[in-house]
Amino acid sequence: MTVTIFPIPPETAATTPESGAAPAGVAHPKAIKSYVLRTGRVTTGQAKALETLGPRFILDYAPQPLDAAAAFERTAPLILEIGFGMGDATAHIAQVRPEDNFLCCEVHEPGVGALLKRVGEGNIENIRILQHDAVEVIDHMLTEGSLDGVHIFFPDPWHKKRHNKRRLIQAPLIAKLVSRLKPGGYIHCATDWEPYAEQILEVLSAEALLINTAPNYAPQPAYRPLTKFENRGLRLGHGVWDLVFKRR
Repeated sequence: MTVTIFPIPPETAATTPESGAAPAGVAHPKAIKSYVLRTGRVTTGQAKALETLGPRFILDYAPQPLDAAAAFERTAPLILEIGFGMGDATAHIAQVRPEDNFLCCEVHEPGVGALLKRVGEGNIENIRILQHDAVEVIDHMLTEGSLDGVHIFFPDPWHKKRHNKRRLIQAPLIAKLVSRLKPGGYIHCATDWEPYAEQILEVLSAEALLINTAPNYAPQPAYRPLTKFENRGLRLGHGVWDLVFKRR
């Protein structure tokens, strides 16, 4: 996934204060990221999509507020998606919700190419892509109250306990996202790893400005399709948990 959780020095992870401040003498603390930048193979079709469609649909990262109306060439509700993988669900949702604009962050080039290929095949106009770390996008490009929704689908669960600190959905990130949401805006998360679902529920429930739209986990919203990976998991008896919270 595409987000830096908080700064932390490389040798003192277990003893770093919760504030994330670097201890004395550490000039450039190492950042814990919730993703590993893989070097996947870009297919011929993805490469062609990157070349032909990239200039129009990929936005340049810049540490300044995003002019969404200019980027999308229209004014519409803005939905941020963090980590879209190969873009199957993203393309589907953009097609069934043409009234919304989707700003999609993903660091992996094959995934960006795959989504662009789907954009071309489906003549999808309401997607823009930032191939950049989502936390920097949130920090520097998204102003307070600029978002109508946030999608985070199947973030890496980082199964091992010692890696749990790398999980994307933690209180500091949620606080950032909530500040960017308009009143009534929503955060929709989905995971197929129950311990992570429990953590997500705990983190979102602890944010005073969010309200759960369900007693615990939400029914799967109609706009979110089942992915191939998800269908395979369901056939094997694995669960999937959706969580939808709205900003007060």
